[in-house]
Amino acid sequence: MAEQSMEPVDGADARTERLRVFLVDDHAMFRAGVRAELGAHVEVVGEASTVAEAVTRIAATGPDVVLLDVHMPDGGGRAVLDAMRRTHPQVKFLALSVSDAAEDVIGLIRAGARGYVTKTISPDELTAAIRRVADGDAVFSPRLAGFVLDAFAARPDAPVADPELDQLTNREREVLRLLARGYAYKEIAKELFISIKTVETHVSNVLRKLQMSNRYELSRWAADRRLV
Repeated sequence: MAEQSMEPVDGADARTERLRVFLVDDHAMFRAGVRAELGAHVEVVGEASTVAEAVTRIAATGPDVVLLDVHMPDGGGRAVLDAMRRTHPQVKFLALSVSDAAEDVIGLIRAGARGYVTKTISPDELTAAIRRVADGDAVFSPRLAGFVLDAFAARPDAPVADPELDQLTNREREVLRLLARGYAYKEIAKELFISIKTVETHVSNVLRKLQMSNRYELSRWAADRRLV
């Protein structure tokens, strides 16, 4: 389905000025596809597959807009934003993710992203979204925009700040969400491409941080926050 911004996205901008764009995603084939689709409209100045690589290369290239994956093995988009926003405030970030979970959207916007679209977006609309973000607009897929509006209206079902949730890393939140949906450790490991031992470690860390004793308490906690 085609994506839209909070204001209508009209397709690729006709201006000849080429924006400098950087790609951050841990899947090489996806980066190659985005580069091929956007190459005629923007200048792709670099790409990275890890947080550390992204931080170093974004600082070196100084792009106008960074297309940022949300979930990566070493911390994901939020870690990149946390590292860059103080030292390079001029760089704008547009999250481009398969995830449409409310906590991912709100977390990335809180961290400083100017927009959030899902990977089902068309190439023309992605180009237009990049242009809007570079111009200072906020761009979201329609359903995702509702999450942000709810959060910043301080509605009880979508709080702007949740100190307990903010303790958790992106990976811990992923594990928690699947755990609350009833996945076994083996299924979580398969879904996230990690080992069962790593799943156990993440669950142990979440239990410790939230001061809970078992997965049933975690499931209720996650359901109360609409993470499931």
